[in-house]
Amino acid sequence: MKKEEKIKNGNFLEACENAFNGIIYAVTTQTNIKKQLLIAVIVMIVSLFFDLNKAEFLCLMFTVVLVIIAEMINTAIETVVDLYTDLYHPKAKIAKDVGAGAVVLSAINALIVAYFLFFEKISTIGTKLIDEIAKSPIHLAFVALIITIIAIVALKSAITTSKNKSINNFKPSGQSAIAFAIATIIWLSTRNVVIFTLALVLAIIICINRYENKQRTKTEIFTGALVGILVVILLYGLVILYISN
Repeated sequence: MKKEEKIKNGNFLEACENAFNGIIYAVTTQTNIKKQLLIAVIVMIVSLFFDLNKAEFLCLMFTVVLVIIAEMINTAIETVVDLYTDLYHPKAKIAKDVGAGAVVLSAINALIVAYFLFFEKISTIGTKLIDEIAKSPIHLAFVALIITIIAIVALKSAITTSKNKSINNFKPSGQSAIAFAIATIIWLSTRNVVIFTLALVLAIIICINRYENKQRTKTEIFTGALVGILVVILLYGLVILYISN
């Protein structure tokens, strides 16, 4: 009974933290997930240059996330099987094969979706489609936010796997990154001082809460905020530069 109590989540925030730790573990240890996250970033950036409507973009997002979820489930299955046996067993092989099959099916589905979304549009790429980016601030903002999340996860994974023991415990704040990414997006999209000030105040409150609860240090919070700001500025800058040329 004591062992079961230790692995239970005490509250919702603890459950979220444990779930995020699971994501970090998967990204840290699984090469395939690292590759899939890189592909996800590329797909998100490329999607900016296509005239995708809301349904198409949601379909694309669902497909990208489905591939990563399938890979994570496959990792969980392999970990559980290896926990119970390190010897060859037909049923253990079946479990691993089924998990791998789920990943393959999700990848095939992604290729099919990509074909129908992009094939007919590729031949029509030009200034007209590029101009659509400037007319789609919501799309650009959403992509910037997704890339910020992936960037902070990748940074945490890189630090976790670093051979430098002095920085292994350094964990940039993901909440600070997201909060300041949103504040930066609001400023670049609206240029409204009042709205930006409100967003900035909320972002600072989130950072203060993380520090006062001793969840993150000042350096970790600052690093997370800096990542969020830089990712958004770089992405918006690249898009504006491309359009101006």
